[in-house]
Amino acid sequence: MCGISGVINKNNNQINIDEIKKINDTIAHRGPDDEGFYLGKNFAFGHRRLSILDLSAEGHQPMSYLERYIITYNGEVYNYLEIKNELLKDGYIFHSHTDTEVILASYDRWGEKCVEKFNGMWAFAIYDKEKNIIFCSRDRFGVKPFYYIQVKDRFVFGSEIKQLLPYTESMANKEILIDYIIAGFVDHTNKTFFDGICKLQGSHNLIYDLNSHKFEIKRYYEIEIDDVIANQSLENSINLYEKELNRSIDIRLRSDVLVGTCLSGGLDSSSIASLAAKKYNKNGGIKFNAIHAKSIEKSTDESEFAKIVANSANLNLNIVEPQTKDFMDYINEVIYAQEEPFGGPSIFMQYFVMQKAKEIGCKVMLDGQGGDETLLGYERYYPAIYIDIFKKDGFLAALKGMKDSNKNNSKMNIKKVAIYVFGTLISSLRKLEYKRRTSFMKKYKNNFGFLNIISKSYLSIFDLQKQEIEYFNLPALLRFEDKNSMRHSIETRLPFLDYQTLHVALSINSKHKIKGGWSKYILRVIVNKILPKSIVWRKNKLGFNAPDNVWLKSIENNMKISIEKSEILPNLCDMDKLLSNFNSLNQNLKWRLYNVSVWEKIYNVKIS
Repeated sequence: MCGISGVINKNNNQINIDEIKKINDTIAHRGPDDEGFYLGKNFAFGHRRLSILDLSAEGHQPMSYLERYIITYNGEVYNYLEIKNELLKDGYIFHSHTDTEVILASYDRWGEKCVEKFNGMWAFAIYDKEKNIIFCSRDRFGVKPFYYIQVKDRFVFGSEIKQLLPYTESMANKEILIDYIIAGFVDHTNKTFFDGICKLQGSHNLIYDLNSHKFEIKRYYEIEIDDVIANQSLENSINLYEKELNRSIDIRLRSDVLVGTCLSGGLDSSSIASLAAKKYNKNGGIKFNAIHAKSIEKSTDESEFAKIVANSANLNLNIVEPQTKDFMDYINEVIYAQEEPFGGPSIFMQYFVMQKAKEIGCKVMLDGQGGDETLLGYERYYPAIYIDIFKKDGFLAALKGMKDSNKNNSKMNIKKVAIYVFGTLISSLRKLEYKRRTSFMKKYKNNFGFLNIISKSYLSIFDLQKQEIEYFNLPALLRFEDKNSMRHSIETRLPFLDYQTLHVALSINSKHKIKGGWSKYILRVIVNKILPKSIVWRKNKLGFNAPDNVWLKSIENNMKISIEKSEILPNLCDMDKLLSNFNSLNQNLKWRLYNVSVWEKIYNVKIS
């Protein structure tokens, strides 16, 4: 796990070492253990290393292989041992115990298709001397970041946006800002909040030709479902998913440094923590570390659940309890670390968890991201779920499912589900919400980006999950996690997002994933053998929720003052109308407007 940098000179002159070093130093926090550079004829690579596998100097990057390839790489290919054994049989020789060298040998053996064999998270660039190209890739779901910018005489890429800012005037992307302010959307396209700075999306490769200085972007992976798995019985589905989840956790425990886990007390993190602890304690004899962020607000405090899990799984539980002053003191720092505006104060809770991980020396942390998106954990999935059941098993089966949801979901009732299923509530809510949130917005002739997304059909549960994974939900969560963890030189690993585990989860019949009204039923059955029933069969879910009411109330005056001083917002909003109705605005909307106002000051962002 590291940070990468790259600069290509379109004038074909060599890059000065000071230029690549400057943007590489910007991300020193991503790799405090080592740094390295490679200067090509008309390009340069930089690297910051966070040593996780093979802590020796053999893991130094940029790494060369066969005197033909040079790589700068950030991530972990968890199945590197299996691939290495395959390559050894083909006669390949290795000089280190790193996954980096396995990537290089794989590229030599299979070319661009090598990424199809990788199970993990990555963002890398490989210079191929013979072809005179730079082959770049980002993992299937975009766990690790890859930003790039193309200007008059440079193509620049890196792990963070701040590396690219010296090459631009820091102009705001108006379309992305509007999507964020109105709908709260972030990370839903390849564009960023900074005009001209893009991100290579998950499941894509970028091939840059150093002769013509043109590049092409290719998709190498599509999320698909398996009809054979979809037709399995409940028992077979449970056994299949249990096997895949355990395999996913096993390979994510491969590390030469201390591994721990995030623990909110909810089903997903509790499942990962308990399953991993059994394996970790057995193999290493060291008590597995878990870190929990306790809310100071009683209604959002899950610490008692975290304690129950810790006692049950024999975890060494570390609890952090950020106070209101901590939140206020770290506003600028967290917004700086995130680089782009975000949804709300819950991001701060995750930040403090990673801060604690660094304090106790846990360089690697497991986390439960992806459980809800793959196993139907969100309430908003219910309409598509029951339509799916209706199509496959008939009206009575769908009706029974709705009734069961009324019994076993604390936030759901039969009337609400019924309205959801017929789609009228979703449609009317979106129209109403759009009208309310745009009442103070200036009118634009162009279509807002998010409107193209939310106009798509929601009737297919698979299509809905795919959109959540690729656009709506997961990309934002992964960005928050990466920026918060790497700010503290921490690597996070996500077992639910193993692509094979995800494939099985999405393919399993919906009626097995939502059964008896219980969401994520299969996971509940699997961990019912090792976790207390009070955890397994909880009806409510929070997940590192911040005490929003307390924290945002404490800065309400500051929010209004900051918004009033913004130079960007007057270009988008009717400020007189906005400020006169400020007290009646939705709390989340206030935060978004405030976030923009702070972000623009920190990064000196302008708008056309």
